[in-house]
Amino acid sequence: MAAVAVPLWRRALTYGLLLAFAVWCVVGFRRDIAQIDLAPLEAGWIAIVGAAALSLWNYALRVLRWRLYLNRLGHVFPWRFVALTFMSGFAFTLSPGKLGEMVRGRYYQPKGLSMTQVTGAFFVERLLDLLAMIMLAAVVLAELQAYQSFLWLALGLVAGLLAAVALVPWPLVAQRLDRQPHGKLVKAIQSVAHMLANARQFLSPGILLTGLALGVMAWGAEAVGLKLLADAIEPGRISLFAAMGAYSIAIIVGALSFLPGGLGSTETVMTALLAAHGYTVAQAILLTLVCRLLTLWLAVLIGWICVWLLRDPRHL
Repeated sequence: MAAVAVPLWRRALTYGLLLAFAVWCVVGFRRDIAQIDLAPLEAGWIAIVGAAALSLWNYALRVLRWRLYLNRLGHVFPWRFVALTFMSGFAFTLSPGKLGEMVRGRYYQPKGLSMTQVTGAFFVERLLDLLAMIMLAAVVLAELQAYQSFLWLALGLVAGLLAAVALVPWPLVAQRLDRQPHGKLVKAIQSVAHMLANARQFLSPGILLTGLALGVMAWGAEAVGLKLLADAIEPGRISLFAAMGAYSIAIIVGALSFLPGGLGSTETVMTALLAAHGYTVAQAILLTLVCRLLTLWLAVLIGWICVWLLRDPRHL
């Protein structure tokens, strides 16, 4: 069957949106990098390399989890394809709630996966990442009294959504909606119902606990990266558990703010928590921005590289 030609206006709109988003990423990156004076870290380049390596380890563990989810959906893809498609979503990390990362679904549809299957896996992945952050932050809960409300809000949100996915018979709901007249609102609700129906298969104890364990290890690695950077400036001033708490609660607040990539909210909270542990404001700002450079912005860079590589049919 001949391929359907994509209208020129649609291609122009798609590439225009991609270009606009890329410009937004560059503007945000320049705003962060302009504030960094790396002089205090010049002797700590090993810590910077180590923190970057831990970020790459984070990505590797999350790719592994994503491949497990794809296998659960009945599709076994080559590692290179899974890694490139998963990390391509990082290019859109700066979208609110990281929802732009679901763009990776476009690579799976030609392979037989529906968008609701991909979004179902993405939905559970996001929930488990938030739960992993809560678990990492909980180790220093007593020190985070000013942010305990955010932790309880995040925990309530995760618990409520997981309960809703597990207890509501979403496959039956989706079937009933499929028989309804197809208005725009009904179609939107149908998509959500099918997404949640697909998400249920990731809540069996084995895959749920495996996904959570991988999430804790992945995000814990980036928190250890913050500890390495902090010790490069003032060795021993902040404990490993305190660094995990500071990193995790900052990411949680950023996620709940629903700002693109948590920009602004995450940096403010991380800086405040580092300052509360004895770092000067200048040191805390430096640590925060370098940490974000090696986590958020490194991911965005890798994401755009993967998007570019996936333009080659040999990688599909």
